[in-house]
Amino acid sequence: MRKTLKWNTTSWWAGVMAAILVGAGVGFAFAGHAEEPEEGEVELEYELPDPSYSGSPLQYTSDRLEPLSWEARDPFYVPEGVENVAYEKPVTASDEPRFNELEDIVNGQKAYDPDQVVELPDGEQWIQIDLEEEHEIHAILFWQFFESERVYFDVVVQVSNDPEFEEDVTTLFNNDYTNNLGFGEGEDPEFITTHQGRLVDAEGVTGRYVRLWSNGNNWNERNHWIEVEVYGKPS
Repeated sequence: MRKTLKWNTTSWWAGVMAAILVGAGVGFAFAGHAEEPEEGEVELEYELPDPSYSGSPLQYTSDRLEPLSWEARDPFYVPEGVENVAYEKPVTASDEPRFNELEDIVNGQKAYDPDQVVELPDGEQWIQIDLEEEHEIHAILFWQFFESERVYFDVVVQVSNDPEFEEDVTTLFNNDYTNNLGFGEGEDPEFITTHQGRLVDAEGVTGRYVRLWSNGNNWNERNHWIEVEVYGKPS
């Protein structure tokens, strides 16, 4: 059963130690995969918000859950000229947000702030960014609620040139391993939200629209988004 509420004491102590190290000026992040840049590639540069920890233990355990790492994320390389093409672009969603506005998701404000957390209703919900023209996309970086450690369920990231996502859909990330959303059984891991966000390799896929799904979290059935960045360039 996926939604098992248990105290994850390992994660809780990791959060306590993280707060201590951050106070001492020591940074940490999820580990990435080490790569060497190819010709014409540069390291992707992005800003991270400050961490925020409430000290509450993670009330969730799963054999699909990716462990929290103390290592810094490895550099991620993209072609020269790639930038965040989602900034201040139009955002739509499967339902009206309960709190704050959809445009807050692409306003560049990533620090944890209740006025920046966009909450969608319970259950299966998506947000969608219109890049306004087709782009060659190399990375998608997104932040969900990270004041305390949470795990969001059925996270799926897709790209398409069809605004209805009925044709020409590329799925870049899918941890819906029970196939609740109907896109197939996802094989990507569940993950704990932190100020590092989640970096998805888009592998140069082309498309105009980016859609991100979620289906509640281990605390409640609501869906939260703080910021989404799409790194690419016009195709």
